[in-house]
Amino acid sequence: MASNRPVPEAPFAPSQYGTETFGYGTYRTDEGPWEEWNPTEDSIRPIRGRHRVSKQRGGGLARSSTVLGVGVIAAVGAGGMASANTGKPPVSISMPDLPSVGSLLGDGAGTEAPKGSATALSSVGVTEADSAEGTTDAGEALRNRIMAQAEQQQGQAETRAVAAAVSAADKEVADAAAKAEKEAAARAAAAQEKAEAAAKKKAEEERLAALARQYALPTSSYTVTGTFGQAGSMWSSGYHTGLDFAAPTGTLIKAVHTGTITEAGWAGSYGYRTILTLDDGTEVWFCHQSSISVSVGQKVSTGDVIGRVGATGNVTGPHLHLEVHPGGQSSGIDPMAWLRSKGLNP
Repeated sequence: MASNRPVPEAPFAPSQYGTETFGYGTYRTDEGPWEEWNPTEDSIRPIRGRHRVSKQRGGGLARSSTVLGVGVIAAVGAGGMASANTGKPPVSISMPDLPSVGSLLGDGAGTEAPKGSATALSSVGVTEADSAEGTTDAGEALRNRIMAQAEQQQGQAETRAVAAAVSAADKEVADAAAKAEKEAAARAAAAQEKAEAAAKKKAEEERLAALARQYALPTSSYTVTGTFGQAGSMWSSGYHTGLDFAAPTGTLIKAVHTGTITEAGWAGSYGYRTILTLDDGTEVWFCHQSSISVSVGQKVSTGDVIGRVGATGNVTGPHLHLEVHPGGQSSGIDPMAWLRSKGLNP
């Protein structure tokens, strides 16, 4: 441990330059005389640095013990820090040879204190290469850990991004497949519906064709001059109750379907009338005939002649007045619609 040497006494020259001269045998003007300099504790600035000597308190032995204790603690702490930083086994601390306590605490004027070592106790036993190597190892390990963590995080982020992209692609494919399947199902349903409609239409046409072979129009070479429901004062009910086929007198009237003749004769305003009752109970009235060709109870088939067109009864000209009464009811229905339901088109 270093120490400061006591300040030497200032030189002085005796009055009138006596025999004790300051210099080399003769008096020199640049050598004095000067006044005596007595430094004090306040006038001396304490030396700043690592190895400043502590103020003396009490006996010299106590001060030396304190200094040595602090040095040993610092050295042990330095050794522990070096061991923790470098990861190497603890470094043994070797204490340098110190001068005697008396020489360190000597108060004699002009006595020069021995120079102590300028090496800090924290670096005792640890070489500069070891310190550099430990710092490098610790920094490299920290850098490697940081890089490893960064790479791991980047890998995780890339994995999540890939998973998200795959999930989005799968969802897009699934949505496209679902959309295509839905469109295909809609097209199939539309095609099936269209096919069913076509089949239904064809079946209806075939049914009507079959009915048309079973049913027939009541006359030929005609003109429809009155329809069901027309209002007018010429009809006692206030409206037309049938369908009028205007044709020349004597035009043949035919049975519209197989049935039985239930009435044949005069019927007042209807003139000569024939009623054909079908197997389902529907009555078909043929009115204003000029002549009747069948009798009550006679079985007729589709297309058989039952009479001729005339102008008997309440009429304005020769025509066939046709009425349809389902179940023998007194009120009739539209003969046009009924004939069309049987595949006929008046």
